[in-house]
Amino acid sequence: MKILSSKNSAISSSMTLAITAKAKQLKQQGVDVVSFGAGEPDFNTPENIRTAACERITAGGIGYTEASGLPALKAAICEKLKTDNGLDYKPSQIVVSTGAKQSLFNTLQALCNPGDEVILPSPYWVSYYELIKLADAVPVIVETSAGSGFKPTAEDIESAVSEKTKAIILNSPNNPTGAVYDKALLEAIGAVAEKHDLYILSDEIYEKLIYGETHTSIASLSPDLYARTIVINGMSKAYAMTGWRIGYTASSEAIAKIMGNIQSHATSNPNTIAQYASIEALTGPQDTIEVMRKAFDERRLEMVKRIEAIPMLDCVVPKGAFYVMVDISKCIGKTFAGKVISNSMDFSAALLDDEKVAVIPGIAFNADRYVRLSYATSMENIIEGIDRIGAFCSKL
Repeated sequence: MKILSSKNSAISSSMTLAITAKAKQLKQQGVDVVSFGAGEPDFNTPENIRTAACERITAGGIGYTEASGLPALKAAICEKLKTDNGLDYKPSQIVVSTGAKQSLFNTLQALCNPGDEVILPSPYWVSYYELIKLADAVPVIVETSAGSGFKPTAEDIESAVSEKTKAIILNSPNNPTGAVYDKALLEAIGAVAEKHDLYILSDEIYEKLIYGETHTSIASLSPDLYARTIVINGMSKAYAMTGWRIGYTASSEAIAKIMGNIQSHATSNPNTIAQYASIEALTGPQDTIEVMRKAFDERRLEMVKRIEAIPMLDCVVPKGAFYVMVDISKCIGKTFAGKVISNSMDFSAALLDDEKVAVIPGIAFNADRYVRLSYATSMENIIEGIDRIGAFCSKL
């Protein structure tokens, strides 16, 4: 048999999805597992959105749409971007995709040529690294630390720039750290992008889930940054619509055209019913967003309080999204059941085996002395799960 694709054979699977799937499998087998795995709101999709989808199914008209999305949905996205972010786009600048992950894929495919470099602050969402590789580009990692709140400086970014640099990926609020980039930091990073003529991929999927901070879209800061930024967002986090799989990009018409062409051959249009539901989400009542945000905020504070009460663990208080990066450095080198805990994989595997708690090893985010916990779960799970983690740490 002929050899398979070298590039695609080198792509790793998503560790977050794999661990979450394993936790679900154990639950189905009757095991009492507490999962802090994938970032998926535990709320049901708001009723008005579900009703709109059902009405569309009954009414018909759910065949193919334009490959890059329904005109009415693009118009709703344009209005949202203007109202929420101060950004003026035309429908021709919007591409609606099967989730924000496909939006990121399309963007990198549209921008990158073989050997181009893409700057990626670390810790980073697991799929960024692999999506860059899929575009035949090279990830260039910029390390951040807990001391800086997991935020890079403009100097950090500029030190990673080379003649091959094509773009910078920014994710604020951030997965996995919960960091929120303020306006001053975005202006400073924007100045680096302008100086070196770089594109900016601004992943703003968590913009509605923010606590005590203000979200700023870097594209809103100047005409130049507007022109070089691709804004990426979607419906999954703010509207509890993860399984509906609707994401979108806002960019220049030239980039949007390339992405639309790619999508027309790769997947064609995103799910038609989900597109109509998304119109209702964007144009209908918005009060459920604040209800969910407040619930996440309460869970955030409870999770942080309980983690900080465990002597062997530390964390930085997240300002956005629904994750906590837990520092397990004091656990590294300890033994459990006769085995040395050498890294985040060892810690996570032993924790799941002993206390039946699923967390994401930090190695998935290029942060091997951490594990990530999602507080997109019930308060009861948070209390029980952190108690179990504390019990596990006491055995090391």
